[in-house]
Amino acid sequence: MAPLQRSVVACLAAILEIDPAEVPSPPAEHPEPWTVWRNWLAQRGLGLVPIQQPSGFDWPGPWLALLSADVAGGQIAAVAFGAPPGLAWHPLEGPETFEAVVAGYVVAPVRAARWAPPALSPPREPGRVEAIAIAPEAEAAVALVAEAAAVAGRGLEGDRYFDGRGTFSNAHARGHDLTLVDAEVLDELGLAPEQARRNLVTRGIDLDALVGRRFTVGAVECIGRRQCEPCAHLERLTRPGVIRDLAHRGGLRADVLSDGVIRSGDAIAAA
Repeated sequence: MAPLQRSVVACLAAILEIDPAEVPSPPAEHPEPWTVWRNWLAQRGLGLVPIQQPSGFDWPGPWLALLSADVAGGQIAAVAFGAPPGLAWHPLEGPETFEAVVAGYVVAPVRAARWAPPALSPPREPGRVEAIAIAPEAEAAVALVAEAAAVAGRGLEGDRYFDGRGTFSNAHARGHDLTLVDAEVLDELGLAPEQARRNLVTRGIDLDALVGRRFTVGAVECIGRRQCEPCAHLERLTRPGVIRDLAHRGGLRADVLSDGVIRSGDAIAAA
């Protein structure tokens, strides 16, 4: 199989989380391989949406990136991810980086009204706070603390997002007060709590199940907003490969609804 076909098949399978054998593999001499893939996606109610400026495309999910490469045909595919974006997976494991992106596509449903989010499952409980981490400024070193005051609508005192100084601070956005990540995931990846650059490292609770739900950390009430996906910014501050390692496992973005003090060891539970 030609490099373009081989890489596109692998990327579509990764994005759709299916076996690569389910994705059609047009032969190298096929005049219109993209027509084959578009027709196959259409049978699933999906399509490829071109990205006008892929180098600056901020999307908290995977998309198909085409890279300029020194191979037959001149292009290969990789999976890009994050806001800001970076390469999450290069199936051919070549030397190309995100700077080689020349085009991109989002795999999207044709009828958005028929798309349904994954059904929420009861969160795994009980959970607890294993570590608390704050950084005074954007990109500043993260420090571990035993406790931190939480203020509704602002986050943790002493942290860069408390005063709107974080890299992604936005007065009109939600989900910037508090970030959480699973200790189990960090253990698996060999990441120290401060390397994840999340406020709370938790253990024993399913953070994904808290999206859209109210929960408590000790006596502080919070609400889960969305998954906290990794991005090129985090990878730049930690190590190469973090985007792929933390994709869909990057934790939770939440907002603080009541004032209080969060301490290491505090229980976490759905409200």
